[in-house]
Order: sequence, then C-alpha cells, then structure tokens
Amino acid sequence: MAAVTFELEHADKATGARAGILHTPHGDFKTPIFMPVGTQATVKTLSPEELEDLGAGIILGNTYHLFLRPGAELIRRAGGLHKFMNWSRGILTDSGGFQVFSLGELRKITEDGVTFRSHIDGAPKFLSPEISIGTQMALGADIMMAFDECIPYPADYNYARTSTARTHRWAERSLSAATSKTQGIFGICQGGMFQDLREESAKVIGAMDFDGCAIGGLSVGEPTELMFDMLEFSTRNLPANKARYFMGLGTPEHLLESVARGVDMFDCVFPTRVARNGMAMVSPKTAPRGRLVMKNAAFTEDFAPLENDCDCYACRNNFTRAYIRHLVRANEIFGLRLLTLHNLRYLQRFMAQMRAAILADRFSEFRADFYLAQGGID
Repeated sequence: MAAVTFELEHADKATGARAGILHTPHGDFKTPIFMPVGTQATVKTLSPEELEDLGAGIILGNTYHLFLRPGAELIRRAGGLHKFMNWSRGILTDSGGFQVFSLGELRKITEDGVTFRSHIDGAPKFLSPEISIGTQMALGADIMMAFDECIPYPADYNYARTSTARTHRWAERSLSAATSKTQGIFGICQGGMFQDLREESAKVIGAMDFDGCAIGGLSVGEPTELMFDMLEFSTRNLPANKARYFMGLGTPEHLLESVARGVDMFDCVFPTRVARNGMAMVSPKTAPRGRLVMKNAAFTEDFAPLENDCDCYACRNNFTRAYIRHLVRANEIFGLRLLTLHNLRYLQRFMAQMRAAILADRFSEFRADFYLAQGGID
C-alpha cells in the first residue's frame, strides 16, 4: 500500500469543490488544507507546540535551503527532519526546483539537471531529479515533490513546450529515484500559460504512478484571471482519486477560488511574511479587504482584540490592537509572533469553514457571503 493516499469524502454539488482526507505516515489530515511554510526547518518565530495548537497538520520544508545548510546527511543522522525539528505531524518537502530557477543567470539548465551558484557563498552546486529525491528521502519527508522546471512568466510557446516536456522526463526520473516505501511522492504539472500544454501536462503527470498531483508554474506574476484559467485547464484533467496541490498560494481570495476549482492542498509564505511586516489577516466583515495594518495610527487606542470571534493565542488572551501596534512600531519580536500566530490560525479556520460548507453542499453560498462582506471580487 502507498505511504500516502487521498480519500475523497465529498464534492460540492454545485461547484465540485472537494473535501477529503490525506493519509500520511505522520497522521491523517482533512482537506482542503493550508500548510505553513517552514523554509529552514522552522516556521519563522513559532515553536512546534504553537503550530500544533493553532491547528497546523502539515508543514513545508524547503529542499534547496536544507540541501545547502545544514545538509541532508546531517539531518538524516539526526533521525530525519521530524526529529531534527521536533515536529510529530506531516512534512512536505518541495523539490528545490522553484528556488533554483528563480536564480536567473546564476543557474544553467541541461537535460541532466541544473548547475547553480549558492546564494550563501557563491559555491557551485548541482541538482538533478535523482539528487533532489535523494535529498528528500534523507530528510524523511512524508511527501516528496518531483523535480521540475518552473516556467517563468512571460514565456513563449516554444520555450514552454520544451520545458514542459523536460519536466515530464524529469518526473519519470524522480519516480525511479523514489525508492522509499515509507514516503509518498507528488508529480508537478506545468505548461506555462497555454491551454493545450496545461491539459497535456495534467494528463501526463496524472497518469504516472504519483501519490498526488501538484499544479506548478502559476502565481508567478501572471494576471489573476489567467492564473485561474490555467488552473481549470489543469484540474479538470487530473484524476479524481489523487490529491491536488496548488504550490505557493495563500491569500483568502485565491484559496477560495482554487478550492472552487477542485484543489485540496496549499502552501504559501504570505501569512507569515505579512505578519512580519505588521499586517493581520481578518474576515472581510471585520475590516475592509480583510486586512489590518497595525502600524496605522487608528489602532493607537484600540483596545479590542485583532478579531472578536478568533480563538488564536493573541485574541483569546486579549492582546489588544493598541498593544500589538506598540510592539510592531517598537520592532519587538513578540508583536510579530502574535501576528504570525493569528494569521496562521485565521487561515486554518478559513479552510475548516470551507470544508464544512463543502460537506453541507453550501460552498456557493459561502463563497457569495465572503464576497458580499468584502464588497466584490477584485
């Protein structure tokens, strides 16, 4: 039996939005699910106990960064990433492909893999499907990702076609390298911004012996409408019995629209990054566009919690907006921690609300209510 499986519980009758259970070696997790990003084997400013308390089920580790330091072999000797970072629940590792391809002129792509220079010290490095999967096996992730080429935006048709075909060949090599019986592996669909390539890639990756399918190469600077068009071309050609993962997406609006198009899993640095910049994510019923910019003078004497109905550590202990504003303006790390806890808890609650709406066949109403409170779709 596969180490990672997906159980589809229910699809919303009106939209096809999905509720399911992802079974992994470190627990079963209800979908749709948002996975906090722990790039360097930590979610910035938070402890594992805090992550578990706010409801995180799976976190993401970054193969590129862990490959460079401290190195996969050290983590393997420590007992794997779970023991190294003292995390008992699920871990998904990306392949390192996105980070490598974002290096631009610092990397060179061949059929064998990618040669690049470390952003830390400039030392030459090489990643291939085999090295990426070998690294992820040493890390001990529950879910590994196939090595792929993330197509930039914009890219012309010929480049996208050549790159997508290479991603398919690398997917086959990734599968062959994934010899662990205790770890799952997802393939990644590409295709650029072209309907036929998106549909073809979804069919090719979906037909391979992967445990799940990710949609890559989106949310890379393209217009929102184009992103969702390409997403639909992908999801409608993916198998229903495998989990679908949109890589690198984290705003409530984008999560909502992607769930409506049949996606089950998400990760993004957005909630933690904006927290470190002093922003709280809240319901659009609480604040316009669902955002509180805590540096604003309006919160100087605001002694309410960030959100009245929130059960996060910050809100249930009544750390007020005035206090958090003071901490942010004083560059105190506790303020950023409170905002990080709140933002991640907000997204966990948001995903649970979507799941409940799907199970009740009320997702269309939930979606409409969200936009009514927000004042319309961007």
